Amino acid sequence: MTYLEMGDWALMHTAAQTVRTAVFIQEQGIAPEDEWDADDATALHAVLFDVHGQPMGNARLLQPSFNIAKVGRMAVLKEARGRGYGARLLHALLLEARRRGHQEVRLSAQRTAEQFYALHGFTAIAEPFDEVGIPHVEMRLLLKTLDVVP
Repeated sequence: MTYLEMGDWALMHTAAQTVRTAVFIQEQGIAPEDEWDADDATALHAVLFDVHGQPMGNARLLQPSFNIAKVGRMAVLKEARGRGYGARLLHALLLEARRRGHQEVRLSAQRTAEQFYALHGFTAIAEPFDEVGIPHVEMRLLLKTLDVVP
């Protein structure tokens, strides 16, 4: 059994940092100064916990413009992958973006996760690029095409 909590950085930072440190810094070798940014302070953070209260996955939702939301820093611990946790995190943030009235959600997907996002309706909108030494691609989802039950 798992549960998902959402909140601001002050509430969610300890759990979010646990996941992001394990995945992005330790597993993928991203420098700490590239992982932590000012966007954390303004983002809505979603964290998925196991039955014992241990964080298993994390994602954040930003609002770069009035009609556009941005999903970022999405990660699931290596030992917890393949169980649908990423889909749960993404779905929760898409519901929140829709609730806020956003018309579109964008994200910069690592190329290894591009198919995951495509399965959830995202399409690539630009050529691949390098970010912190990892190949990425910009993707978007138009929320008006998203069939989500609130």
